[in-house]
Amino acid sequence: MGIADWPASERPREKLLERGAGALSDAELLAIFLRVGVTGMSAVDLARHLLAEYGSLGALLAADEKTFCATRGLGVAKFAQLQAVMEMASRHATETLADVDVLSAPEATRRYLALKLAHVPHEVFACVFLNTRNHVIAFEELFRGTIDGAAVYPREVVKAALRHNAASVILAHNHPSGVAEPSAADRDITRRLVDALALVDIRVLDHIILGHRQTTSLAERGLI
Repeated sequence: MGIADWPASERPREKLLERGAGALSDAELLAIFLRVGVTGMSAVDLARHLLAEYGSLGALLAADEKTFCATRGLGVAKFAQLQAVMEMASRHATETLADVDVLSAPEATRRYLALKLAHVPHEVFACVFLNTRNHVIAFEELFRGTIDGAAVYPREVVKAALRHNAASVILAHNHPSGVAEPSAADRDITRRLVDALALVDIRVLDHIILGHRQTTSLAERGLI
C-alpha cells in the first residue's frame, strides 16, 4: 500500500501540516524530504531502511557525498537538496541570533551550535564571538581533530578573539560519540581558556558540548 492510500492523519505531510514538524518521527521527516520511495518500498519504508542502514538521522545528515550518493534511493540531486536545506537552516539560525542577546536566548544559541556542529563526524572546536551587547559577531571553527579529540591552543583562541574585537566568547565543541558529558580534558581546557582570555579582558560566557541529541553547558554546571 502506497502512502497515498494511508489514512490522511497518518500521512507524514498531512500530519506535519496538522500537528507541526515536531510531531513527526525521524523516518517521517526523512520521508517528506525523499518524496518518493523505490520499487517495493514507500518513502516511509525507504526512510526507515536508511535510518537502520546509517544508524541514525545524524549519521545520514553527516554522510559525505560519495557515501550518500552510493546509497539506494539517494543520489546527487538529493545530496544537493539536503546540503541546501541544512545551509538554509544554518543561515536562518544565524539571522535569528544576529540581533539578540544570546544570554536571553540560550535555546536559540544551542540550536544554532547544533546546526553547526552536532552532526560533524569528527571532533571540532569552535568559538562564537560576541560584542559588548552579547550579539554574535562571528562563528569560527578553530580546531579540527580526529574522532578521539582536537588539540586546542589558547594562544590561537586569544588571537581569533582579538581579531574579531570580541568582548566575550562562547566556546563550543562536539562529541562525535553522541554523549555530551564533559571530560576531564574538557574541564581543563575550559579553565585554561578562561584564564588566557581574561588576560586581555575577554569573558568566556559558556562552553557548550554537543552530542547527537543533547547539549551540556559548563556554565550551568558551575564549571565557569
